Amino acid sequence: MTIRVAFAGAAGRMGRALLKLAAESGDLTIAAAVEAAGRPQLGEDAGSLIGRAPLGVKLTAAGAPLAADVVVDFSAPAATLALIEQLSQTPLPLVCGTTGLEAAHKAALAKLAEAAPVVWAPNFSTGVNLLFDLVFRAAAVMGPQTEVEVVEAHHKHKKDAPSGTAVRLVEQVARALNLDAKRDAVHGREGITGERPLRQIGVHALRGGEVVGEHTVFLFGEGERLELTHRAASRDALAAGALRAVRWVVGRRPGLYDMMDVLGMKG
Repeated sequence: MTIRVAFAGAAGRMGRALLKLAAESGDLTIAAAVEAAGRPQLGEDAGSLIGRAPLGVKLTAAGAPLAADVVVDFSAPAATLALIEQLSQTPLPLVCGTTGLEAAHKAALAKLAEAAPVVWAPNFSTGVNLLFDLVFRAAAVMGPQTEVEVVEAHHKHKKDAPSGTAVRLVEQVARALNLDAKRDAVHGREGITGERPLRQIGVHALRGGEVVGEHTVFLFGEGERLELTHRAASRDALAAGALRAVRWVVGRRPGLYDMMDVLGMKG
């Protein structure tokens, strides 16, 4: 039995990567491809977005009814909020990878999760989710005297900074060292900053070129330094993880899940 998938944000970079892998799979059917009103690709066959023969699925404007088993959304915060409102009327499982979400968006996801299973993650790459776990363990073992800096790099088109992945890495460090992820995070430094305080997490965002995504966590100890790095060579790693979540979420009980659930890494 194949799973019918609706793709929101289908014309974006991640949307195209998802469509490509779904079209090549044997168990997923592209049931719908959705984009924001006004996008020039509206009306095109989804196959043209990924350089394939027509798939028989036209790119439609957001808000149309979705005849699907599950929705995967890599769009923009406003579009995600509109999708959540739509799904609150006709609940379907949702896999959401939209970045730049704020408290109101996350609250809406949690509300939807009362009626349908929802997987939200800042990054769907298997390697990045392993990095989340490793960073927590490393910071906890190295202890409260550790000085931690998080550096991320992305392509010049990315609209939010720091990345959602970097934010999660900061949260993991804060949890391990009993810090506050918001209060104790410092975003870049300039001027005469004085000596670095111990209870601080430095966060630095680089933007340029076509970098898919790179994240490094520096843990400075007494006389040593540990660096934990993940580099994405293509968006296929993230797309493969998101489609893994799609397969996992169908048939689940309502609730808010993340990739740690999908990967069986929840302690």
